[in-house]
Amino acid sequence: MTTPGRGAEFEDTFRALYLAYHRRDGPRSDVPAASRAVLTHLVLTGPVTIGELAVHLQRSQSVVSDIVGHLVRDGYLDRATDPADRRRVRVWLSPQGRALLDRLNRVLDVLLLDAALATIADADALIRGLHALAAQARTLPREEHDHDHTDL
Repeated sequence: MTTPGRGAEFEDTFRALYLAYHRRDGPRSDVPAASRAVLTHLVLTGPVTIGELAVHLQRSQSVVSDIVGHLVRDGYLDRATDPADRRRVRVWLSPQGRALLDRLNRVLDVLLLDAALATIADADALIRGLHALAAQARTLPREEHDHDHTDL
């Protein structure tokens, strides 16, 4: 059983870990925000037409078509004729596009974490504990608290 009131200690440790292991490799990429929005939408929806993307992104079809064209040329998207309607072309993430989006979304330096975890005798137990903490967060009701966050 853990001693009550350990939340502040965990928060202090979490902050130290974040500062120690966050990525410091500069900008995560030179992928423009609009291109990243296309990639992110596709990972959530699967194959869509350029028209459907344009509606979602609230951009003109010609602008979205240009973005998609660049992403296809760079190997991040694939195009294919819709089998249900041969006049429509659908786009979706290529394996390279999925890998790019995974890399863009990483906050921590995975290689540095791998090296550090390799030095911990029971890193598996640590990771299991973090999984348990994350799972517990999904089961607890979130209450609004009047915490004083002026120390941040």
